Amino acid sequence: MHFDAIGRVPGDPILGLMEAYAQDPNPRKFDLGVGVYKDAQGLTPIPQSVKLAEQRLVDRQTTKTYIGGHGESAFGKAIVELVLGADSPLITEQRAGATQTPGGTGALRLSADFIAQCLPGRGVWLSNPTWPIHETIFAAAGVKVSHYPYVGSDNRLDVEAMLAALNEAPKGDVVLLHACCHNPTGFDLSHDDWRRVLDVVRSRNLVPLIDFAYQGFGDGLEQDAWSTRLFAAALPEVLITSSCSKNFGLYRDRTGALIVCAKTADKLVDIRSQLANIARNLWSTPPDHGAAVVATILGDPELKSLWADEVETMRLRIAQLRSGLVEALEPHGLRERFAHIGVQRGMFSYTGLTPEQVKQLRDHHSVYMVNSGRANVAGIDATRLDLLAEAIAEVCRP
Repeated sequence: MHFDAIGRVPGDPILGLMEAYAQDPNPRKFDLGVGVYKDAQGLTPIPQSVKLAEQRLVDRQTTKTYIGGHGESAFGKAIVELVLGADSPLITEQRAGATQTPGGTGALRLSADFIAQCLPGRGVWLSNPTWPIHETIFAAAGVKVSHYPYVGSDNRLDVEAMLAALNEAPKGDVVLLHACCHNPTGFDLSHDDWRRVLDVVRSRNLVPLIDFAYQGFGDGLEQDAWSTRLFAAALPEVLITSSCSKNFGLYRDRTGALIVCAKTADKLVDIRSQLANIARNLWSTPPDHGAAVVATILGDPELKSLWADEVETMRLRIAQLRSGLVEALEPHGLRERFAHIGVQRGMFSYTGLTPEQVKQLRDHHSVYMVNSGRANVAGIDATRLDLLAEAIAEVCRP
C-alpha cells in the first residue's frame, strides 16, 4: 500500500515528560519540564487583563472575516512600540514593521523561509545550547545551521568563546541571539557583553536575528528590551521575533510577530512584500483573537497598567523561586554549587545536573525535567522547596 513504508517519528521528549508526569500517582511530584509559567497553585492562569480584553472583544467585535497578510494593524503597531519603544526613531521614520505570526515559533519559521528565499546561501548561527526547535526550524527551511559556544562544560557563560566563533563566521551570515532569559540555560549577557557582540556583528557584517520570547520575565519589560533596542539603534538591518505566549499568557492562541528594521522606509516595503508572500504559503492569514487581545490591552492605559503589574508579579515569583531554591540547598552544602540558579534569568535554568542525576530524580523522587538538566523554575512549588532540595541533595551525593 502507499503508506506502508512510512515510519514512526520518535515522540517529542518534552511532550513525553508531560505524559509521564500526568501518569505518575505520586502526590508529591514536581513538573519542571514543560515551558509554561505556573502560579502558586500550580496553574497556568489567564491574566485578568486578558480576560477583561476578551470580554470587551466579545461585546464589541462585529466580524470574524480574514485579516490581512501582515495581521491586525493595531497589533503590529502596538508590538513594535512594546519591543522598540514608543519613541524609537525607527517608528517615526517608518523603518520598522511587524508581520503577525502564529506565535514566536511562526515568526522563527517565517524568518527562516525569508533567509532561505531572499538571502540565499546565508547560514544561521545558533548558540550551543539553544532551544531545540531553533535547530529543526532552520534545517527544515534549508538554511545551513552552525553553532557558537555559549555555556561551557563547567556550566558557565563563555562569552570569549562565543565572540571568537562569531569572529570566524562568514560575512553576511545570520546570528540568532536570545534577547533575554536564554532558553534553555537562563544565562544572559551583560550590557558590556552585548556591546562586544554588537561590535563583532558589525565588523563581520552579520545579520542579527533576535529572539525575544520572554519580554518582562528577566529584569522588567523595559530592561529586557535593552539589547534589542541597542542593536536596532546601531544597525541598519535587524530581524526580531516576538512572542506573546508567556507575558500575555496566550500560549494556545498563538500570538507573535516578526519585526523587521530596515535601512529605509522604501526598503521596508520591499521586505514586507516578500514576507506577506512567504506567509501566504505558510498560513495564508494569521489568527486574530490573541492579537486583538494584545492590541486591546496595549491600546488602553488602564489595561496596559494592569497587564504590566501582572507581568511584574510573574517575574518576581520566578526570581523568588530561584533564590528560594538556592537557600533551600544551603543546609545540604550545595549553595555554592547551585549559586548560578540565582544569577540566571527567566523561566529556565541549566542546573548542571547530569542525565543520570535527572533520571534518578524522576525515578526515585518524581521530579521531572529535561535530560540535559534544564529545569523550568516557574514549575517549582514554593511550599515544597525543602523537599525538592532534599531530592537534589540525594542524587548529588558521591
